[in-house]
Amino acid sequence: MKKHILVVDDEETLCEALRFNLEAEGYDVTTSLSAEEVLTLDLSQFDLVLLDIMMGDISGTQLAKIMKNNPNTARIPIIFCTAKDSEDDMVDGLDLGADDYITKPYTLRNVIARVKSVLRRVNDGQLPDLPTGDKPITFEGLSIIPSRKLCIVDGVEVKMPRKEFEILCMLLSDPGRIFSRDELIHAIWPGEVIVVDRVIDVNITRIRHKIGNYAKYIKSRSGYGYGFIL
Repeated sequence: MKKHILVVDDEETLCEALRFNLEAEGYDVTTSLSAEEVLTLDLSQFDLVLLDIMMGDISGTQLAKIMKNNPNTARIPIIFCTAKDSEDDMVDGLDLGADDYITKPYTLRNVIARVKSVLRRVNDGQLPDLPTGDKPITFEGLSIIPSRKLCIVDGVEVKMPRKEFEILCMLLSDPGRIFSRDELIHAIWPGEVIVVDRVIDVNITRIRHKIGNYAKYIKSRSGYGYGFIL
């Protein structure tokens, strides 16, 4: 059965170019010029969404949040295609649960390759090798509960986006071990999603700001990576 892809971008010419090339690759394609229009569709019919960020009243990031908060659409992979190309923009997009992030201008060949990669990864059922369960992973007043996505710092819950939480979960689950950036990338962003090393560094900086005095235990080893070192 053909995979059904939704292309969302307020540039009609770009939508049509993507439609033509993706259909040539054997996909069924639906296009939409706004997030408002997308919300009138039955999103559960789609296998993947290519999503621009900067659109009308409802942005691409807002639409992604709506999809990820809806159990019927939460598992649909999203690839952001956007002119917002800073590292913080990329981190924010991936933190929302996006499966890939492509910056404009891009080649159609690149987009098609990313689509194939994400769909292949979803079909293969590849999942991050992360701690699970209700048993807290604790060091002094720092505690995380993997199954509930909770981070507690000295008795106070600290809100963390998904990727920050997963990185901290990995580091705290094996104290003393230095994880390379590649190991973290492959665990947190599995498959062939293209994530630059710097994204790990940005997330680590954000985690340190949120965990107070425990930030000193997240150590970097130049040329290697990061670990929770006692």
